[in-house]
Amino acid sequence: MADDKAKRGGADRALIALTEKYEVAYWSKKFKVTPAKLKYAVKKVGHSARKVEEYIKLQKHRAADKSRIALSEAYEVRYWSKKFKITPARLNAAVAAAGHSAKKVEAYLSAQKAAKRKAAKKTVKKTVKKSARRKTAA
Repeated sequence: MADDKAKRGGADRALIALTEKYEVAYWSKKFKVTPAKLKYAVKKVGHSARKVEEYIKLQKHRAADKSRIALSEAYEVRYWSKKFKITPARLNAAVAAAGHSAKKVEAYLSAQKAAKRKAAKKTVKKTVKKSARRKTAA
């Protein structure tokens, strides 16, 4: 689908011509991306439809991976530990309990923190009551 409309062979279908509106529409629909993303991909890797498709798939894969925690990668463990302000061991435990989704791990950690605060308030109230009893008894 390059510029020459008289040629309709395989070599012509292997190239993306950004100058033709119908081609931009066709390839955008085929790769399920916006025309702007298609144009950016063509500028990045060239006019080959195969290379553009590989590039777009890689970008979609990377976008999906951003919300998942991969414990097998040391840099991921460092990143998520720093982001959640916890130790790597605690991150491992949270991922084991909540799954690899960053949102689920964050919700799990915040629920744990809230439960810890609630328990701390109860112990403070008990201590205050005990000291009040001692004062009245004395």
